[in-house]
Amino acid sequence: MPDAPILPTLLADCAALLGAAERLHEASRHALAALIAAGGKPDAARLETHQYAAHGLSWQATYVEALRQTLAWARALEAAGALGAAERAILHLGFAEYGAQLAGGITMSQSEVIRPAEMDVPEAEITRYAAEPALAALAARPALEAARRALATELDEGRFGALGLDDDVLEAMREQFLRFAAAEVVPHAQGWHARDALIPLPLVEKLAEMGVFGLTVPEEFGGLGLGKVAMCLVSEALSGAYLGIGSLGTRSEIAAELIRLGGTAQQKADWLERIATGEILPTAVFTEPNTGSDLGSLRTRAVREGDVYKVYGAKTWITHGARSDLMTLLVRTDPEAADYRGLSMLLALKPRGTEADPFPAPGMTGTEIPVLGYRGMKEYEISFDGFEVPAGNLLGGVEGQGFKQLMETFESARIQTAARALGVAQNALELGLRYARERAQFGKAILGFPRVHAKLAMMATETMMARQLSYFAARQKDAGRRCDMEAGMAKLLAARIAFANADGALQIHGGNGYALEYPISRVLCDARILSIFEGAAEIQAQVIARGLLGRAN
Repeated sequence: MPDAPILPTLLADCAALLGAAERLHEASRHALAALIAAGGKPDAARLETHQYAAHGLSWQATYVEALRQTLAWARALEAAGALGAAERAILHLGFAEYGAQLAGGITMSQSEVIRPAEMDVPEAEITRYAAEPALAALAARPALEAARRALATELDEGRFGALGLDDDVLEAMREQFLRFAAAEVVPHAQGWHARDALIPLPLVEKLAEMGVFGLTVPEEFGGLGLGKVAMCLVSEALSGAYLGIGSLGTRSEIAAELIRLGGTAQQKADWLERIATGEILPTAVFTEPNTGSDLGSLRTRAVREGDVYKVYGAKTWITHGARSDLMTLLVRTDPEAADYRGLSMLLALKPRGTEADPFPAPGMTGTEIPVLGYRGMKEYEISFDGFEVPAGNLLGGVEGQGFKQLMETFESARIQTAARALGVAQNALELGLRYARERAQFGKAILGFPRVHAKLAMMATETMMARQLSYFAARQKDAGRRCDMEAGMAKLLAARIAFANADGALQIHGGNGYALEYPISRVLCDARILSIFEGAAEIQAQVIARGLLGRAN
């Protein structure tokens, strides 16, 4: 494979196209701000009326940020002398495809496409962007076909593109967890899924010994004290083997973050080390049957009676609800407040249940929700009827802070979910590639056919772009910067790519992909949940739109 770029001016063309994309996005933002946020703050009614366009702006911003971070990744590799054929092809294909979609229509979902004109972008700005010479250069058919072939060759030889971490410790950690996943998880994942079995406790204990549950918990509280980039690497490595395994740490991450940021000194001392070591397995108990993303209308109530709160109400979609030891339980403590201001967070201990007796605690019952995928921890509906929580387990010791405390964890949770999606996306890519190598039709491996290797090349390209966007959000978080929009963008894009990769890989399998014995059927089911939980795609787009339109015009 030659070392020369597919296009001699590849990086310069990408830089020029990024500049044009940034100008187009600013024109879009100004146009919609005039429509929705004329006073400098988004008007709720106007935002709802023009929601399709506003969410399109969020997707446009996500594409531009993904392009920006992908170019930064390529430049860093070039400076280190590590920009090889795979990385050049990824850069080329990513800029060509996302650049074209910015002009012709961005795929928000399989049935929703947003175009610049729908965002009230002036025709002159649309024409100016479409006339950018770099867009035509990158989209030229011979160059695109060469890039796809080059990347397919690299993939066939096991090269998916350098991550650009520039950190030997992080690289070693990633390799450690990839080896663990290959040896301890991959051989069993399909069987666990088929039997709808809980992840074996001995494996949970091994993960605890490796520090999975305390990755980002400060060392003073028994954790490893690592940052969100490390969390991304571990989550991706484990989720690539089985989404349930990669998600075990999510509940510990949320619980530890809640307590670290909002707990009293005593609560930190009491809980953080036990969470970090895996002695306690937490679960997040937030969602209710009729609230979904609208947490402000939550109805489960906690009534203070002496030294305890008594909890009444119902929760749903509680992951790992039976086998957990600690519930981070969002309740309404002020019945007079009808919105988020009446919510509080309780740290509610419970006895660990079994499959025979999932909820042995007095005042608490539950039933399992059968699900398509995302198995290994099980989902539950839980009812509370006088379930008791010590008053000292009110997070932070002050009522009415629950929603604010939960909001402070959203950035980390969404970055971690983006990383889980990356694991699923990478797994789908590798399953599709393996099948394309092995499956022969018309006298050769189907990898040799352009429609097949083009699918795989785009899977690899988008996975790397979402990965770089996720790393960027993680670095922002590690630096102590607000990153709610960046975290939302990472989750939004990575979740869409995970499902697209799974769907594409199943298509490569043909009829065999529809058979339950093939892992890609499981991966497709797992991928579908990623744009729903931890903030649905529409919620992510809404959050991003508010942030974009709330900036000074």
